[in-house]
Amino acid sequence: MYVATPQLNRLRLLLAVPGNVAALGAVSLVTDISSEMITAILPYYLVLVVGLSPLAYGLVDGLYFGVTALVRLGAGYAADRWQRRKLVAGIGYGLSALSRLGLLAAGASVPALGAAVAVDRAGKGLRTAPRDALISLSAEPGRQGQAFGVHRAMDTIGAFLGPLAAFGLLALGGAYDLVFVASFALGLLGVVLLVLYVRDHRTPAPLTLVGAAPSGVAPSMPSMPSMPVGERRPGLRLPADPRFRRILLLACLLGLLTLSDAFIYLLLQDRVAPEFFPLLPLGTALVYLLTAVPVGRLADRYGRMPVFLAGHGLLLALYGLLAWQAHALVILVLLGLFYAATDGVLMAAAGPLLPDATRTSGLAWLQTGQAVARMLSSILFGALWTVLG
Repeated sequence: MYVATPQLNRLRLLLAVPGNVAALGAVSLVTDISSEMITAILPYYLVLVVGLSPLAYGLVDGLYFGVTALVRLGAGYAADRWQRRKLVAGIGYGLSALSRLGLLAAGASVPALGAAVAVDRAGKGLRTAPRDALISLSAEPGRQGQAFGVHRAMDTIGAFLGPLAAFGLLALGGAYDLVFVASFALGLLGVVLLVLYVRDHRTPAPLTLVGAAPSGVAPSMPSMPSMPVGERRPGLRLPADPRFRRILLLACLLGLLTLSDAFIYLLLQDRVAPEFFPLLPLGTALVYLLTAVPVGRLADRYGRMPVFLAGHGLLLALYGLLAWQAHALVILVLLGLFYAATDGVLMAAAGPLLPDATRTSGLAWLQTGQAVARMLSSILFGALWTVLG
């Protein structure tokens, strides 16, 4: 007779999330295998194969963040306005998959490579806010950190498998083109999983004016409390909640101090053999995978913003150890812990502050602010590297 142990029951509680969150996690898992196959080889390919200078690579890397900033707000508005979060996310996933064919066709053409990267980042910008809004709307307010932690853990399984797949294809004698084709096929599979298994969440925004009597109700009846006019319907305006605005400002300021993973990996290239360069993200992904759910639950219990700030403390320690030529493994562990304490935790902190009907556009503001800040950070660091060496 099967008897569940206390340890197994605790594990089930730790991983218990709504079915929609699990489905979104499966989509992200497959899509991240596709994405990380490209991310793992792209810095090495562009700098050491195509021959881009650090400044040129900084501009391309900044494009990763800048293009998303151009589309996130529009995607958030469209998803909320028409209550079609799944559709907008699906378009984003589809564009990212198609960008792999663009990389395949680009060859060594820098403008074509930049265009393919722009399409990929546009797809990410379209899908991220609707996806995170669906996660937030599918989970209970008190378990937001856990829901995002489980999703990010599944996402990170893909981030772990992607570099392995790229490494395996190249080690078996495959060319970069084979990696691009395999990445496209997996990206397409992610779109199919989204269509088949993810449920949309539709919350029509109330469109009546504050104090106006609903249709069919006598004017003498007292009207129900209503949210402020700026919060009642989707729009491109910044959410009015001062707590959300403080989180947005803090995330933008800290984003300016955040180096992209690609630059960190390039700074580690002299500490690993070239054939192992695509495996560097594995250390980060493994730590993130093992810690995302526990850190998410920790944030639910003790406060999401303190955990978010602690994650950036780990990032500062990483920078110091990077400058002191610390072992690559130490750097990768700290980078994984940084993401576990910041990525999903920030969305879990901000999501409950936003009305259901405008949650996608609100989260898009937050993600756009981070994207612009990290774009500026990448361009600045690429310029400093070129000038100072």
